Amino acid sequence: MDKVLEKFGLKYDDLSSAERDTLHSWMQAIQQQNLTIEKVKEYLGSMKETVEIELTKVGHNSKQDLLLKARLRNYMLLDAFLSSPEKAQRALERALQGMIPSKGGEK
Repeated sequence: MDKVLEKFGLKYDDLSSAERDTLHSWMQAIQQQNLTIEKVKEYLGSMKETVEIELTKVGHNSKQDLLLKARLRNYMLLDAFLSSPEKAQRALERALQGMIPSKGGEK
């Protein structure tokens, strides 16, 4: 499980309790070979919702806020890959564009 999370830049300890519950139910589905694209989308939606709720809470420090935004971006990218190739391409391009440092002052 840790290796899978590491691929997305996450650690088990970084997950909220709701995300952990979702991940455990996901792992159960995998073990029972009942995992479908629709179930993955459903689990992904609940994980995104959890992060969105956390982002709206007051009192985060900038590091927590940054980690939540990174997780949400990962979930959005995964959701795009599961939805359609075109949507995935656009999401990947947006994610990569966000990684390029701005060229402040250059003309």
